[in-house]
Amino acid sequence: MNGGLLVAGTTSDAGKSVVTAGICRWLVRQGVKVAPFKAQNMSLNSFVTREGAEIGRAQAMQAQACRIEPTAHMNPVLLKPGGERSSQVVLLGRPVGEMSARGYHGGRQERLLGTVLDSLAELRAAYDAVICEGAGSPAEINLRRTDIVNMGIARGAGLPVLVVGDIDRGGVFASFFGTVALLAPEDQALVAGFLVNKFRGDVSLLEPGLDMLHGLTGRRTYGVLPFRHGLGIDEEDSLRVSLRGTVRESAVAPPVGEDVLRVAVCAVPLMSNFTDVDALAAEPGVVVRFVDRPEELADADLVVVPGTRGTVRALQWLRERGLADALVRRVAEQRPVLGICGGFQLLGEHIEDEVESRAGHVDGLGLLPVRVRFAREKTLARPVGEALGERVEGYEIHHGVAEVTGGRPFLDGCRVGQTWGTHWHGSLESDGFRRAFLREVAAAAGRRFVPAPGTSFAALREEQLDRLGDLIEHHADTDALWRLIESGAPQGLPFIPPGAPA
Repeated sequence: MNGGLLVAGTTSDAGKSVVTAGICRWLVRQGVKVAPFKAQNMSLNSFVTREGAEIGRAQAMQAQACRIEPTAHMNPVLLKPGGERSSQVVLLGRPVGEMSARGYHGGRQERLLGTVLDSLAELRAAYDAVICEGAGSPAEINLRRTDIVNMGIARGAGLPVLVVGDIDRGGVFASFFGTVALLAPEDQALVAGFLVNKFRGDVSLLEPGLDMLHGLTGRRTYGVLPFRHGLGIDEEDSLRVSLRGTVRESAVAPPVGEDVLRVAVCAVPLMSNFTDVDALAAEPGVVVRFVDRPEELADADLVVVPGTRGTVRALQWLRERGLADALVRRVAEQRPVLGICGGFQLLGEHIEDEVESRAGHVDGLGLLPVRVRFAREKTLARPVGEALGERVEGYEIHHGVAEVTGGRPFLDGCRVGQTWGTHWHGSLESDGFRRAFLREVAAAAGRRFVPAPGTSFAALREEQLDRLGDLIEHHADTDALWRLIESGAPQGLPFIPPGAPA
């Protein structure tokens, strides 16, 4: 087998990432050596591979679905937004500069097609199958000329295309038909069919519509996946905790009880790697919510200031909203605060930034004895260490270089009283360390909360990936899907001109 498939979507967040992961896990359970691929990802959630390359976290999790180590070839182009109009371009795992959207789509993106196709060819030479994920919609006709992630890569590599639609949003039949109808004939020839995602109810009620869709487009539906809670895998950019636990985006009161631990995460602008708190939400009895008002910190047992692509901007936002003053009061009261990466940096004394914000000298919150200078070279690392008597693994992605001038050591950062800071993302996924940290938080907060001894974050992730594989195995036509991956799109698929039903 030397096959491939592009999983496209009618919209962003249609379910491309989870469907790709599900197909990967289904294939690997069939004994297929499979790898994931996304030519271009726009996300502030990233990961560091063992060779020190930065890629999207979704592709790292898809690699886990394949039971392989992630590499830079699985996501050769990563765009990390720094605002509404510009992004840092990460090419084959290394930052190569900032670029406006107009500049990127005006020529740079098109020149990257060769690099993207080379990475895909590397994977196809090493694996039996490569399951590719698209971005947004393949019918974004204003961007088709420079497209390297949807039909551009499909046509360049001769990949069949499966279009995923989220029926929970409504309008899925129109979205399927319109997606195909807006494509050029050469692109339409690669669109093999559709996959319905997040269906609630009796599938038999959907079948007449699927039959009509087949009649209108000449393309079949490869499956109807039922709605399932908690199946996100390290989302690209959203406020969701994907495993156990609850995320509240407003001031809804969390459960009250001495055995419950409440965690408030400051929803700073350009928040990055908010998946750091997934491991907290996976703990029974821990409630995680994202907050943006000072009064929402009042009943929290732990406040997390997460990573951000804009440390100075996040600092300004905290001050404008009154959250900075609330954090200062909280620290004075010896109530737990954890800063991660950018959140760690802004808790320090001052920041020298001529790289990210170009703001120069900026006073931090002064809650930790740390001075930060932004370097042009990005730190990308997979450190291993010890804290609270437990082994800890993490990963680092930052331009800020911290000089720690006091406090007690904590990973690469420091601790003063109940205020903790580190650059290490992913540290809370280390089960022993997480439990030790939560015990300290509970003691400081006066809670009777005791971490469950058997919670394994890695096992929960594996269980989640198996659930995705089960969705494909039980609710998709896997025989037809196998033929599609192995043999490509069926020959002779009809061209659907725009407006054909009328």
